[in-house]
Amino acid sequence: MPYAARMEIIVLPDADAVGRHAAGIIAETIAAGPQPVIGVATGSSPLATYRELAALAARGLDVSRTTAFALDEYVGLEPGHPQSYHAVIDREVTRRIRLDPARVHVPDGSADHLEAACTAYEDAIAAAGGVDIQLLGVGANGHIGFNEPGSSLGSSTRVKTLAPGTRRDNARFFGGDPEAVPIHCVTQGIGTILRARRLLLVATGAAKADAVATLSEGPLGAYCPATALQLHPDTTVVVDEAAAAKLTLREYYDFARDHANDLSRPSRFTNG
Repeated sequence: MPYAARMEIIVLPDADAVGRHAAGIIAETIAAGPQPVIGVATGSSPLATYRELAALAARGLDVSRTTAFALDEYVGLEPGHPQSYHAVIDREVTRRIRLDPARVHVPDGSADHLEAACTAYEDAIAAAGGVDIQLLGVGANGHIGFNEPGSSLGSSTRVKTLAPGTRRDNARFFGGDPEAVPIHCVTQGIGTILRARRLLLVATGAAKADAVATLSEGPLGAYCPATALQLHPDTTVVVDEAAAAKLTLREYYDFARDHANDLSRPSRFTNG
């Protein structure tokens, strides 16, 4: 797309198609920069994207100079815990895509001084030159990262309390027991996320339909943190049919997608 200052909504048939499309966008960013910096997310929706990126890397995409920053981490889980995001990112991103582990960064949720660790994480992102493209998922309640409803839209990396619904949703990773899910986390703030040069959100499945409709078309507000993406000049939202089910402007999104490359076509409304 030749112009920024937009939220682009792309609806594709299924999760595999979402993964392929999103991976292609990230691969373009990686290939374009001498020292690309990508933001990576956990959760179910990005997994197809990582599989496709791994396939592209196997076919020759050079990721050797790529730096990655994760969005969040649980407080109180040691990095070696299988459900810590250090471990998840290592399994699903670092090893799969064959990134250099020394270039992959995850917030420190087990630090003795969490506030200092949060500041250090912000400093590390800045020292890397900022994030070129941030991959995001969205929670059923509209959270991005672990910025739960009520989060400041200008927030930076900090400690947050997880919402009860988020703990219930994530219980599937902890043997089905919500009480086993940590109560607190360290997360990049919404302000941190918005400083990335491009945002790419992926969502799949009917459980995300309300959140997708609200973040794309709803009024801006802390009740749905993902609506902050409307403030960013270069946001792409890629969803499957199930996640798009409650979009009211679907006809327009499809029309815009189908005619994205028609800018050279003369308009009968052009003056002069």
